[in-house]
Amino acid sequence: MNLDKKERLLRKEALEYHEAEPRGKIKVVPTKPHSTAHELSLAYSPGVAYPCLDIAERPEDAYRYTSKGNLVAVISNGTAVLGLGNIGALASKPVMEGKGLLLKTFADIDVFDIEVDTEDPESFIETVVNISTTFGGINIEDIKAPECFEIERRIAEATDIPVMHDDQHGTAIISAAALLNAVELQEKSLDTIKVVVIGAGASAIACANHYVAIGVTRENISMVDSKGIVTKARLEAGELNEYKAPFAHDREAGDLADALRGADVMLGLSRGGLVDKEMVATMADRPIIFALANPTPEISPEKILEVRSDAIIATGRSDYSNQVNNVLDSLTFSVVLLMSGPETSLKG
Repeated sequence: MNLDKKERLLRKEALEYHEAEPRGKIKVVPTKPHSTAHELSLAYSPGVAYPCLDIAERPEDAYRYTSKGNLVAVISNGTAVLGLGNIGALASKPVMEGKGLLLKTFADIDVFDIEVDTEDPESFIETVVNISTTFGGINIEDIKAPECFEIERRIAEATDIPVMHDDQHGTAIISAAALLNAVELQEKSLDTIKVVVIGAGASAIACANHYVAIGVTRENISMVDSKGIVTKARLEAGELNEYKAPFAHDREAGDLADALRGADVMLGLSRGGLVDKEMVATMADRPIIFALANPTPEISPEKILEVRSDAIIATGRSDYSNQVNNVLDSLTFSVVLLMSGPETSLKG
């Protein structure tokens, strides 16, 4: 089956999967008995007044009498969805429902997905902060850089619950775990490997910073954005924002092919099809290739294997081996929520 035919079949199956009744991927179901008049009187009027009064007197009782402690808001404005770009809030809803399914499946966390139809950071922040009292945690998802950094920081400062930006924290944690294993298997060393990060958005910058935290030498990380390698000359010319700046080194300008020549690690967090076989062929012996763009990797595993038999390959897709994806967020959030009830002040 060629790739085009395979993709057509996947599209057909995916659309049928989402359209099947009940449509979508998540729903709300009652958690308390409600089949008798007495049970309904406890669930709503008049019985509901008593927990309301207790919460009004002691706000921390919301964790005792409501679902707040196990309820996460998965929120996006759809400006940086997977590898699809700015497709808007409504079109992002299947992804947000998907994250809800993952959180429920892997960590038994309940989710309301919320799509906020604004690209104005101030409006987005105000909306999220105003509804935050409903939730035990907030998972910000698929918001473009650099606005996402400020949005996360300000929401965290204005609320008293855990706030996590999926594209930053989740991707950084899981890809770093994969890198630690791959380096060991390829008999390389964190402090000497040369890493090329393709992309300079939220996930790319977060991953690069986390790689430094686990032992990768900052000067050995080459970041490549849509204009080429991030360099000191571009920084001095005023082309780079404050988040790219730490990865602007004193080196030759160049494109993606130049950056990958001799590299030990390729971390793709951009869009599909950017890398070709010739680029991969120029990488160092025993390369580590994480082509994590979704839904289409920067280069497919099949193409990599045509020119490299010594590579460790991972993608962000579930239908290839070695998936590296921020599904780990579900487990991270379960731990954070368990630790962040009224008895603790853990945040972020």
